[in-house]
Formats: sequence, C-alpha cells, structure tokens
Amino acid sequence: MACKNITFEKKQAIGTIRLNRPEDNNALEGAMADELAVCCKQVNEDSGLRVAVLEARGNAFSVGRPGEDPATASKAANAIASLKIPVIASIQGDAVGSGLELALACDIRIALRTAHFGFQEVSYGSIPSGGGTQRLPRIVGRGKALELILTAATIDGNEAGEIGLANRIVDSLDDLVNETESLAVLLASKGPIAERYAKEAIGKGLDMTLGQGLGLEADLSFILHSSTDRDEGISAFKEKRTPKFTGE
Repeated sequence: MACKNITFEKKQAIGTIRLNRPEDNNALEGAMADELAVCCKQVNEDSGLRVAVLEARGNAFSVGRPGEDPATASKAANAIASLKIPVIASIQGDAVGSGLELALACDIRIALRTAHFGFQEVSYGSIPSGGGTQRLPRIVGRGKALELILTAATIDGNEAGEIGLANRIVDSLDDLVNETESLAVLLASKGPIAERYAKEAIGKGLDMTLGQGLGLEADLSFILHSSTDRDEGISAFKEKRTPKFTGE
C-alpha cells in the first residue's frame, strides 16, 4: 500500500501504524482517514499479526482543527476501533480533538508525561464527532467526561494517568519506546484467539445488560474450548513451559 500520510511496518507479529504528517501536527484530513481505513483492513486480514501499535512522527500525536469534516474523524477512529487484535496507542505528544478520538479508539494508551489531552470543540461551537462523546465516558466515567468536554479543558499526562485516560505514563521518549515495545511483545506472546474474544466480550458487553454480557462471555469461552491454542495453553501450563500459540 503506497501512502503519504501514514506508514506501516511489520516486525514479526507486531504491526506499527505511524501517523506521518508532522509538519501539520498529524491533523486528520480525508486522505489520512482513507489510508488508515485501508491499512486497518489489511491488518485485520493478516493472520500473522497479533498486536498493533498506533504512533506518530513529530512533536504531536495528532491535533484536530476547527472545521474538520466530522465524517473524516469518525472514519479514522472507527478504522482503528475495527482492529480485532489488541491496539496500543504510543502517545509522544499532544492528542487533542480528533487526535484524542484516535487514541480513545485504541485499547491501551501509553503516554509521555508532557503530552496534553483535550476536546476543545465546544469553544468553537461544535462537539467531538469521531466518537469522543461515547468513548471518553466509557473510559473515564460520565462525570469526568462531561467536565472535560463541556469546559474544553486540556490536561497533561499526569492527570490523564490519574483519571484512567492513559494506562501508563512515562518520562522520556526512550521510556515510551521501551514501554510500548515491552507491552507489545507481552501481548503478542498470549493466545491470539483468546485475546480477540476477550476484546470482543468487553467491547460488546459494555453495550449490553449484565446478563447479556455474561451470556456473551460464556458463549465465547465455550467456542474457545474447541481451539488448538487452548489445549496448547493448558499443556504448556502443566509442563511448565512457554506455550506456542498458532492462532488455531
């Protein structure tokens, strides 16, 4: 895939999607959203990939701008959210507006302490339009999401970690690279079918009643009983060795 606005690199079972418009603070626009959609589709079709990392070149992760096309922000965030494998956002700089929506579409966020986060849309008469009003409260809670969106406040990495917006906070770019790589390698070592089903159970379960969610969990667990990976995981545990998962 020939792209100008993003790059993609595959290293063993880890795929890295990199926003590549540093001169424009990696602001989303139509071509970038289109490229993200195509890239994510190809990632989903690659059975050899077990983890995806979303990162960015330059000083900013991604900073949205007034007047962005709502469909563009939605298309980009939904492309990331559509990934079936675990997705880590490695946030080296500010994630604001549609950029924050990209980060929220990931499963786990690791951020530099000096990064900033926020939705400024109400300051210019709009609202987050790429899933921000829905994903943010599911991560930080209704009250905190309302406060951040209605005040258009910008918070730093420390506060992002305190409220659960970021899963891990680091002090330097080297730490960010190392922490992201370490987590990606760890996730890639686990059962890929189990991780995919766990992600599905959590994602869909949040929109269900508790009873429905428990039913989904039970169904997915039952399906896993017939997988080769589950047998391998149990055998490896009993034999005190590292499992060799094949995704089958």
